[in-house]
Order: sequence, then structure tokens, then C-alpha cells
Amino acid sequence: MSLFIASLNSGSNGNCYYIGNEREAILIDAGISCRETEKRMKRSGLSMARVKAIFISHEHNDHINGLRVLSKKYQLPVYITLATERFGNLHLEKKLVKRFKADQPVTIGGLRITAFKKEHDAGDPHSFVVASPSVKIGIITDIGTACKQVIYHFKQCHAAFLEANYDEDMLMNGTYPYYLKKRISDGKGHLSNLEALELFKKHRPPFMSHLILAHLSKNNNDPQIVSKLFHQHASGTNIIIASRYEETAVYNVSDALFQAKLVPSRRSVKPEQLSLF
Repeated sequence: MSLFIASLNSGSNGNCYYIGNEREAILIDAGISCRETEKRMKRSGLSMARVKAIFISHEHNDHINGLRVLSKKYQLPVYITLATERFGNLHLEKKLVKRFKADQPVTIGGLRITAFKKEHDAGDPHSFVVASPSVKIGIITDIGTACKQVIYHFKQCHAAFLEANYDEDMLMNGTYPYYLKKRISDGKGHLSNLEALELFKKHRPPFMSHLILAHLSKNNNDPQIVSKLFHQHASGTNIIIASRYEETAVYNVSDALFQAKLVPSRRSVKPEQLSLF
């Protein structure tokens, strides 16, 4: 069964990722406002009625900023660890709070969501793999290093959202104070372009059709640098750069080797196609 994926926003100003099939979907993180989430979903031809839950990776504001309003308005269950809820000082409706544990899958309709631990400077951070019976999508951002867990799951993904946060030269020669440069690059902050590229080159499975590079720094990276770097090594994988200002197109990821097809973006979608999602 195919899965449809899109980044609604990706960056330090807010993160939100959509993964779903033809019947149900989930959001990973809710870091942009409810109104902006609705706007971007609508422009993409995606329906909030298909969204059945929100999964939260960690408590930083760019991942939870729109959570309370979005969850309350649509009465969406929020899958979140107790530590993340506490560190985020969230006051969610108790009936909507659900727990998950690392490596214990949660089933929502035809989707199977598995969280796994990651290295990041947060209270209880997790990344996720969302699977249909035949397709796996990785949501692997805000990671300080490509640890064994990351490598293990990345090698199984038909598509992945992967962090490429900073260009090492731009970070080290930039205006950030030393302590912040160290925090970003010390193994519990973010993944650099070259670290992400190394993961892709060494561990990309032959059936990976899409790589969405995510969480690019506004001050320490450049989408053109990232695009050029990864396209040199794409080997048939569709390379997409997620924006911090707008949503990506919606991509249809199938289990056929390199056969995933692009769903028309909002610039070409026809009115009768909007009801598909």
C-alpha cells in the first residue's frame, strides 16, 4: 500500500510532517500554528478529516507550538511521552493524551508507527518510522549523530525526512557564539550536511525513492548547497529540500523499486483531485 508524505514546514521556526494512506494519516510534530497547518493542508489537497493523531518527537517549541490548539479543535489524540509532556509544560486535554514507548509499535488504522530513541538535547527525544504493510517512511530530524538506531531504521526506509541542518564552514565562520556552535555540533544537537550525506551514501537502501532533507538552518545553511551536494550522489533517489516557509508537494511512495510518483502540487492540482486526500 502506498503512503503519501509531505513536509508542511521544516526548520527552527516550526516543524510538521504529514504521513498517510488513502484512509487515514498522522502528523509528526505540530510546530506551526493550527491556522497555518490548515492553510497548508488545504493548499496541498490534504484533509484534516483524515488525520487521526499527532506524534510528538520532543518538547522544543518548534515542534509543539501549535499542538494544544490543533489537538483541541480536532479532538486529535496526542502520542507523547510523559517526560516530553512535562518538559514542554503542556496542558493537554487528558482524554487526548496517549503514551508511546520506544520500539513498541502503535497501530492507527493501516498505519504502524514505531518510535526509537535518538541523540538530541531534549528530555526524552524520539524519531519515528511510519509503515504500511509494504512501505516504510522515516522521520529522522533533530539528531546529533547518526547512531546505530538511526542507521538501522534508515536502511529500511522507502523514503525519509532526514535532517541536514548546517554547513560546517558556515556554522564555524558565522556569528553564533562559541557555546551555541558547540551545542549544535557536539553530537546531541543537529546533523550537518556532510554527516547526513555520509549516512545517505553508506546506508541508503536500493529501494529508497525519496529523500526529503529537512530542518535546514536559516543562518548556517543554504538550500542550494544542500541540493547540489546530495544530487551528486542521488543514484535515482528523488532529492527534495523541505522549506521553512512553505509546504512541499505531496509525494506518493510505493513499494515498487524507484516507482514512487509525484502527486501534483498545489500549482497544478485540479479541483476534482482535492477530495482524494
